[in-house]
Amino acid sequence: MSQGPVGTSDVVVVGGGAAGLSLAYRLVETGVATVTVVEPPDGPARPAERTWCYWDQGDDDFGEAVTATWPLLRVHGPDGSPLTVDPAPSRYRMVRSSAFERLVHARLARAPGGRLLRATADTVRDVPGGAEVRCTAPDGRTLTLRSRHVFDSRPLRALPPARTQLLQHFRGWFVRTRGDRFDPAVADLMDFRVPQPRHGLAFGYVLPLAPDRALVEYTEFSRASLTTEAYEAALGHYAREVLRLGEFGVETAEQGVIPMTDARFPRRAGAAVFRIGTAGGATRPATGYTFAAVQRHSRAIAAALQRGRVTVPAPHGRRALAMDAVLLRALDTGRIDGPEFFTGLFRRTPAQRLLRFLDGATSLREEWGIGLRTPVGPMLRTALEVPFLPRRTHPAPGTGESHP
Repeated sequence: MSQGPVGTSDVVVVGGGAAGLSLAYRLVETGVATVTVVEPPDGPARPAERTWCYWDQGDDDFGEAVTATWPLLRVHGPDGSPLTVDPAPSRYRMVRSSAFERLVHARLARAPGGRLLRATADTVRDVPGGAEVRCTAPDGRTLTLRSRHVFDSRPLRALPPARTQLLQHFRGWFVRTRGDRFDPAVADLMDFRVPQPRHGLAFGYVLPLAPDRALVEYTEFSRASLTTEAYEAALGHYAREVLRLGEFGVETAEQGVIPMTDARFPRRAGAAVFRIGTAGGATRPATGYTFAAVQRHSRAIAAALQRGRVTVPAPHGRRALAMDAVLLRALDTGRIDGPEFFTGLFRRTPAQRLLRFLDGATSLREEWGIGLRTPVGPMLRTALEVPFLPRRTHPAPGTGESHP
């Protein structure tokens, strides 16, 4: 069963994850373009609920979708010593994908130029005057959408060649404890009081939702992900032996993997087809953070369309990517000790400046100052080596947008 063209709009966004929905929200909110968002129908093709975290100042556009915020951040060094920092005026925020979807879907429904289509995108291609997306509806019909531009956020089947590729992979439990075990004002970003793998680094991650509820995660930066059984064992050890939570129950779990790579992600897949999100290089290579970069990128795309430009700006600057390539290589070779490195960054750098650095928003002078507080010898050796390393193909991980 097939059907001819069923709709036109200025923009078609393929994929309803953080990147696709953020761009659609920005376009309809500013009135820059009419938008159709193509999301998979309910079923196995739709991803499980995810958690996205970011830091922001004051009120932001997604306040009603924010599950929790934390004014303070904490890091536990490998020796167990805690370091608590105040990143004011920024606060760390959590958004659950279901709440974010409801927010953006409601905005699309209210906007004269907004539309949500539940269908499976099969092909995306250039056509005269724009681009075409052919979809399969839940009832089996073939639907064709035409637009001036298509922004595709679907994961790549294979990652581009890279000099270095690590994975940020994790499993988390939403736990409820018998007694009050958490401080709702403090988010533990990195807790290195866990056994370290032979290659890479591992840390705990705790986001309190109430004195007796929190998201507790075990995360690794390494070359390969673990089995679910291995994550469960690591989480159990962290919750019981390190955090000493006592009696607790697991309400739900989440698991994911994010590529950390210095690959060059092509932002253009055709004359009128562009890639966004992780597929377009929005994930920060050395940290895995994506959500904040997606917001900046969405604003930049909306501004470009408003000016009538058909090029999409890069989600990250060249300088930030060059620094990340060096850090990834230094971590991958073991030239720097990951837990000591990240703990040192938080200990020696003002919190607000460090967050701007992790977001790629610092000046060259600020970055130079931060660089002098890192292991200069190993980092300099790596910086001299990286430009001469060959790029090669690495296995593509199953991608999962989560807290970064």
